[in-house]
Amino acid sequence: MGAVTQEAIDQFKSLMDQVDYEWSPYSTEAELLQQLQPNKVKRQMTIFNGKLFVHFEVVKAIFLRASFSAFMDVLMLATKTIEEFGQGMEL
Repeated sequence: MGAVTQEAIDQFKSLMDQVDYEWSPYSTEAELLQQLQPNKVKRQMTIFNGKLFVHFEVVKAIFLRASFSAFMDVLMLATKTIEEFGQGMEL
């Protein structure tokens, strides 16, 4: 695992400064919530004996595919971040 250099940190900060956090394809928060449809997908996570268990409940299979795919994307991102920067990284 490589060390995080100041140059890498500066590049990351520069990239984050370029993100437009104000932009949204939804004109209101209500439209965003309607698009997310939280009443159609429920997810429960538990840890038992050092293993993560995830239980999905959905009203249609397409919601399961989308929810599972998004969950795996975030899980992969978190795993790669921990592998790259280490669990005990101090800010």
